[in-house]
Amino acid sequence: MKTRCFVLSLVLAALPFLTGCGGNALQNGDISLSADKDGNLQLTAAGAVTPLLQDVPELSGLRSGGGPVAFSPVSVTRQEVSDSFGEGRSLVMRSSSAEGLVRVVTVASYERFPSTLVVRAVYVNGSTADIAVDGWSVCDLKVNAAGDDPCFWSFQGQSTEERDDWLLPVGDGFFQQNYMGMNNSDYGGGVPAVCLWRRDAGVMIGHLEPNPVLVSLPVSKKAGEDFATIGIEKKYDAPVVLHPGQTVETCPAFIAVFHGDCFSALRNYASLLEAQGVVMPESEPAAFEPAWCAWGYERRFTIDEILGTLPKVKELGFKWATLDDGYQIAEGDWDLTPARFPHGDADMKMLVDQFHANGLKAELWWAPLAADPGTAFLKKYPQSVILDKEGNPQEITWWNSWYLSPVDPDVIREQQALVAKFLGDWGFDGLKLDGQHMNAVAPDYNPAHHPEDPEKDVRELPDFFKMIYETARGVKPHAVLQFCPCGDCFSVYHLPYVNKTVSSDPESSWQIRTKGYVLRALAPRTAYYGDHIELSDGGNDYPTQLGIGAVLGTKFTWPKDNPYVRHSYVLTPEKEALLKNALEIYETKRLSEGELVPGLYDVCYDFPETYVIRKDDTMNYAFYTRGPKVERVELRGLEKGRDYRITDYYNHVDYGVVTASEKTVLDIAFDHALLLEAKQQ
Repeated sequence: MKTRCFVLSLVLAALPFLTGCGGNALQNGDISLSADKDGNLQLTAAGAVTPLLQDVPELSGLRSGGGPVAFSPVSVTRQEVSDSFGEGRSLVMRSSSAEGLVRVVTVASYERFPSTLVVRAVYVNGSTADIAVDGWSVCDLKVNAAGDDPCFWSFQGQSTEERDDWLLPVGDGFFQQNYMGMNNSDYGGGVPAVCLWRRDAGVMIGHLEPNPVLVSLPVSKKAGEDFATIGIEKKYDAPVVLHPGQTVETCPAFIAVFHGDCFSALRNYASLLEAQGVVMPESEPAAFEPAWCAWGYERRFTIDEILGTLPKVKELGFKWATLDDGYQIAEGDWDLTPARFPHGDADMKMLVDQFHANGLKAELWWAPLAADPGTAFLKKYPQSVILDKEGNPQEITWWNSWYLSPVDPDVIREQQALVAKFLGDWGFDGLKLDGQHMNAVAPDYNPAHHPEDPEKDVRELPDFFKMIYETARGVKPHAVLQFCPCGDCFSVYHLPYVNKTVSSDPESSWQIRTKGYVLRALAPRTAYYGDHIELSDGGNDYPTQLGIGAVLGTKFTWPKDNPYVRHSYVLTPEKEALLKNALEIYETKRLSEGELVPGLYDVCYDFPETYVIRKDDTMNYAFYTRGPKVERVELRGLEKGRDYRITDYYNHVDYGVVTASEKTVLDIAFDHALLLEAKQQ
């Protein structure tokens, strides 16, 4: 919440409703907003077959005394604006309540961001008495259904222990809270935005704060209603008292309309964030290189097992090798366990040297911000943990650990030193930051920190990962940092400090594809790692990783498993043949460095599910079916009249040359995946 003293020249509800010079309408591309004489608002989306949005009485609301505050319109004026989003125009809508509250809602349209409106709301206590506020909302919309099945598809950015899909169908009875705080002990944060679309058009809302904020973006579709509701809301744990003259502000937010699926809308959102200083990185070339991970041997690995696998890893052409969990004494005590490293640092340096001797870059797994109870770290720094309201440490149940505060100076100093040790002393070339707990933290009530501002940890968590990123790049300027929030929807605020995203323990090939689609929309210059192929459908769905432009990865064991593992990951001759084929295709085509082309297909409504990557003079199509066998496919986006050679580049089948027409259709049957290359002739 933001509060400050504020004097508003117009606070009297009795003033007549006014329309400023320039009218009471605002249009930007496909979205327009107008206010009628009673102050009611009409939002219109051009290009929709039927109206997309219902009229709304207001774009922002306030709750006090357990219920909504009623406001009456006072005036609408038109202004020019110039700020971080660029040059534009705005409507400023003033209203007031019987209690003496004054509301000022500003809706701005910017040339840089077509079909988008930025919404800000300020509430002023214009009375002479204190007023207790329960919370606020902004961008409250009703989105009309249009007879599609399902009614809508959506992107929703919450994180929970369910590790749910990021792209979800919305039908009768649907509800999702999309709370951006902790939803379970280890899970929280994400992308504070919602896309809801029909076959013909869609709408996206989200907040534009440059740091995480504890708000919700609920999505609801009740049975029997022909619309869904979306919005952004803040509920205070306890009422906040506004003294006379004080204000409360909503988050800056936006409303955007779009056509097709969510890809272009997410790109637009990322551009809005960039204007707020949240800038996505461009990956090092090394981040696009295939990776082998020793996690197939799990926590009870031996150095000999890893050393014995390296020749096979090198032979196959991998460029990275990752040492995963199990080298440390405990989470929080990152010294080497004598069980596997009897000679301490000398053993680790030898292992890294062997990675390098085999032509492999070395990556180290690490779970920052976690410390097990009883560790030497917590004995030395007992005040370093996040505490809840009752004074108990916040738990990370997955690691049986406690959350460390990302703003605690001891935590920052010690974990900064660890990064220097990992990359400098031990010689690793990159880090795999791992754990769902990294995505968000709970408010911190530790009296040793900042009890007057419990949400400081929440807001400043991205700064902790900025510190890791900058420290790592300071030690090794080309260090690669992989961020794996284990099933969470990535915190968008961490993406600027990552140069290798990942599908992050996917539960299906659908998740690998759709997570990649979202992440490549938000951060198009950042490498996307498909995670271990063993996590895909059947443990061998290379067409999914290749078709979405993911970096290939595996955790195979060779020539045998560790005796303590739960599952076998031995590289059999059959698995090796598939892996060699995929690696050859990956290195030849390098689609991970290509451009995903939006707008040709809707990845949710269209059948088959289709992605297109443009690389040089070639269009690369990836078709998938999770249902019936497909008999024919359409190649959209080809230049009419131009000849293209069509090749199934996964199965190495040449379909000859075709001349593109208004609708280029090929009779090719498949029942899982089809990867086609259309190369200009």
